[in-house]
Amino acid sequence: MERTRREFICESTTLLAGAALLGDGPSLRAAAPAVKWPIGCFNRPWTKWTFDETLNAIKAAGYATTGLLSRTKADPFIAADATPEYLDGLKRTLAASGLTANMGALRSRHDIPLEETVKSLRKEIDNAAFLGLKYAMTFGIDDPAQFDHYFQSMARAAAYGAEKGVQVVMKPHGGSSGAADEIIAAMKKVGHPNFKIWYDAGNIIYYTGKDPVEELRPIVQYVTGFCAKDCAEPKSEVMIQFGTGKVDFAGVFKVLKAAGFDGPVMVECCAVGDTPEATAQNARANREFLEKVLATI
Repeated sequence: MERTRREFICESTTLLAGAALLGDGPSLRAAAPAVKWPIGCFNRPWTKWTFDETLNAIKAAGYATTGLLSRTKADPFIAADATPEYLDGLKRTLAASGLTANMGALRSRHDIPLEETVKSLRKEIDNAAFLGLKYAMTFGIDDPAQFDHYFQSMARAAAYGAEKGVQVVMKPHGGSSGAADEIIAAMKKVGHPNFKIWYDAGNIIYYTGKDPVEELRPIVQYVTGFCAKDCAEPKSEVMIQFGTGKVDFAGVFKVLKAAGFDGPVMVECCAVGDTPEATAQNARANREFLEKVLATI
């Protein structure tokens, strides 16, 4: 009888250990919880409709956060020439929508005197701060002859943004922000802690044809946001549904998770339908795609 009891204890211990190794043990489950990064949506898919329709569609697609990425003739967003009356109205519109806006896109010229560029950037950052935005996004520059001008202006903008509570972030977009090597060079040239990266895996493929996972590894420590789009090959259509291109979202998210990234993730693209509502359905599907991927990492 004593021998049988010992055998039972031994066998039970072995079974519990085996279950843990298979992923059923509580200690293993607790070691790697699924991430719950906030997922928002930029206004880009709805630029042919009014901003009110855009906000309604984003909310209908299940998002709580939006970003002011793509300007239109009717909506300059944080542009330096946006009037106080327009900004007041925009702030009221955003508040009434029930959505939170977290970023605005910067536009800067680098073929004019540096002080003029810096003055314009400061005005855009003032406008972002007035709207309560946490981030102002730049896209790099294509002309190598203007790189130094760009880096100097971004260093000044980042310092001013720090005073205003607005982080200046750069999105991979070819040229000076093409992929890892160019981004590392930009970070060194700007040299300010308030200048960060919002990674765009789709743009890595679109502009360079490189592997977004491998290009992320050397720069992941600078990443504070993620712009979600898919892309099948360089210069191909990006207004598509996630999973139809070549972006390895799970691979990218695993690198971000290992580095301690905590969002936000912003859906930039989806297939554009004939109506705001049809486009919202595609934006909802892309959100759900991301949620399913995040649940696995």
